[in-house]
Amino acid sequence: MSIASRLLRIPRPKTFLYLMSLRTGTELSTLSLLLNKVSGLYGLLALLTGLHLSPLQLSMYIYSILALMIVIVLAPHIRTMSPFHCLALATFYVLDSLVNAAYTAAFAITWFLVLSQHYSDKKGENAPGVGGQTMSDTGGYSNPEYNVSHVGVAAGPDQGIPGEKSEAITSGVAGSPASTAASPSLGHGVLQSESISSIVVICALWAIRVYMCLVVLSYVRLVLRRHVADLSRNSTQLYTLGKPSAYIENPFAVHFPEGKGLKGRLGRAMIAVARGYWLGSEDGDDVWINEELAMGSLRKPVGGQTEVPGVVERERRRRSGTGPPPPMPPLQGGQGQHLRVQEVREGK
Repeated sequence: MSIASRLLRIPRPKTFLYLMSLRTGTELSTLSLLLNKVSGLYGLLALLTGLHLSPLQLSMYIYSILALMIVIVLAPHIRTMSPFHCLALATFYVLDSLVNAAYTAAFAITWFLVLSQHYSDKKGENAPGVGGQTMSDTGGYSNPEYNVSHVGVAAGPDQGIPGEKSEAITSGVAGSPASTAASPSLGHGVLQSESISSIVVICALWAIRVYMCLVVLSYVRLVLRRHVADLSRNSTQLYTLGKPSAYIENPFAVHFPEGKGLKGRLGRAMIAVARGYWLGSEDGDDVWINEELAMGSLRKPVGGQTEVPGVVERERRRRSGTGPPPPMPPLQGGQGQHLRVQEVREGK
C-alpha cells in the first residue's frame, strides 16, 4: 500500500483505548447513543409544560425517539455477532453522527446569532435564526427585568451600622464599542468571550464521537470477516486472509444464507457504500483477528451450531493423506448383473 493510500484510508482501531476489546468499546458506544436519544423523550414532555418549540427542534426530538427504537432493536446483536444487524448498527451509527452534526451546526449558528444580537444595537428585537426566539427566552435575553452589565454597591455614610440608615447605589455600565455591533452576525457572536468555551467543549465531544464511530466500524468489519471465515470453514474450501485477492467474499452474496431475500439486498447495498473498507484485505488483518480470537471476544454463541464437524474432519484427513480409500467406480452395462450372479454362486 502506498503512503498516500495509508494516509487517506479510514483508521482501524484494534482495541478500545488500548485497554478493552472492540466489542466492549462498541457496547459502550451504543450505550452512550442510547442515553443521548433518551433526551428526545424529555424534549417532547416539555411540550406539556407549554414550551414553544420551533419546527427544527420538534423534528430533532421526533428523530431522537425513532433513533432510540432502532438502537434498542439492533444493540442486542452486538453479542450474537449477527452480520446483518451489526452492519445495520454501524451504518446507522455513522448516519446518526451526520444528522447530529447537522443539528449541532444549525443550533450553534442560531445561538451565536442570539448572543451577537444581545451585544448589538438591535437588542430586544426578534431573535434571528431557526429556533432563536426559544433560545433567547430560555437564556433570559428577551425583555430582561434588568439590563446592566456591571453592578456596583456602595455603602452610605453610616457604613452599614446596624440600626442606622444606609444607602445602596447601583450603576449600569454600557458595553464598550469593541464588544457591540450594529447588527447581529455569526462572526461577532463567535468572538464573544463565552463562545470560546462552548466551541472547545463541542469540538472535544465530537472528537470522542468520531473515535467511537471508528471503534464501531472496526468491530463490525471484524464480525463480517469472521462470518466469512466460518462460511468457508464449513464448506470444503479453506479461507485465508493472506490470499492474493484484494477482497474477501461478500457475506451477503446470493449463494450465502445471509444473502437471501430483503435482508440480502439490504446487506449488499450497505456493503456497496464502502466495499473497500468492509471487504478489503490488508496486511495485518490476520494478526489482530487472531488476537481478538485469543481474547475470546469473537467466540460464537453457545446456542448456535455453526460448524459441521464431519465436513471439517473429512477435509483434514483428505489433506493429510490418512482418509479412507476412494470409492469404487460405478459398474456399467451388464457387469453389475454378472457380479451379483457370481456372488450368489460363491455363497452356495
